[in-house]
Amino acid sequence: METVVTKPKLGFAGVGWIGRSRLKAVVESDLASISRLNDPSETCLDEALKIAPGSVTGSEFEELVSDANLDAVVIATPSALHMQQAVAAFESGKAVFCQKPLGRNLEEVKAVVDAARKSNRLLGADFSYRYTTAFQKIHTVIKSGELGKIFAVDLKFHNAYGPDKPWFYDLSLSGGGCVLDLGIHLIDLMLFALDFPEVKTVSRSLLAKGVSVKGRNEVEDYANVFMELDNDATAQLACSWNLSAGCEAVIEASFFGTNGGVSIKNVSGSFYDFEASRYYGTNTEVLAGPPDDWGGRALVDFIQRLSRTNEYNREADEYLKSAAVLDKIYGRIS
Repeated sequence: METVVTKPKLGFAGVGWIGRSRLKAVVESDLASISRLNDPSETCLDEALKIAPGSVTGSEFEELVSDANLDAVVIATPSALHMQQAVAAFESGKAVFCQKPLGRNLEEVKAVVDAARKSNRLLGADFSYRYTTAFQKIHTVIKSGELGKIFAVDLKFHNAYGPDKPWFYDLSLSGGGCVLDLGIHLIDLMLFALDFPEVKTVSRSLLAKGVSVKGRNEVEDYANVFMELDNDATAQLACSWNLSAGCEAVIEASFFGTNGGVSIKNVSGSFYDFEASRYYGTNTEVLAGPPDDWGGRALVDFIQRLSRTNEYNREADEYLKSAAVLDKIYGRIS
């Protein structure tokens, strides 16, 4: 018999900028109640309380995870904490929605998925770009088969600034650089759109300040990756921090088939505004464009699913597939 949670009670672990953004989406949806806010920063807690007044606050994760009244934990802490905190939440009987990555490598992601399965609780990851209207439009075309055989995918994510938190640049804490921070979103879009094909081979160039990181304990700030997929398809990924690209961001996921192509691209260097296009030879049809308030949709979707059942979802196994691709890019598995 399925466990039904009509209006879930959530606790937030981490209410920095991204955590507060997701918190705001939940409050505006009115689909869940916010019971606890936890963060080591008093400033972050004060800002979060403006969004969810009356919530119990604390600095220690253990306080949150031991609250028997919570149905789910939303994790928006540094990457090094994700696996440990997600596993602890599952062991306490709670569902988990976590910022990407679920872990710094495949081994950590597997620990999270295994804990979700063992506890029979729902697991969600914040692969938010799936929920943009632009991607939803091109995904519909891809799934229809109208593009014929898709043989090439072009992925780009360049950030003109790079992260402002020191832990991102510490390999032991982050697990990787711009690929794990930015490229992971586009790898997820590619795998999701193409029904999770096998990535058979990977070749890559990972650089930090123009020099290869191979053999060095540094995270990459530029990556160029070539992947061979099932069915003679190929994919290219380029991503970076602090690239002089003439704008704040370059974000693209394009899919090319024997009968045309589709793409999602950011508009005017924006991190938030996207346009979906369909290509017919030299002609372009715009399928969607801004405005589109998509940032919190992944979490809202998780809450809607949680309200129907708090049981393990087999889609969680898909997170292992994207984690395996990342491990191949970083040379951790062949």
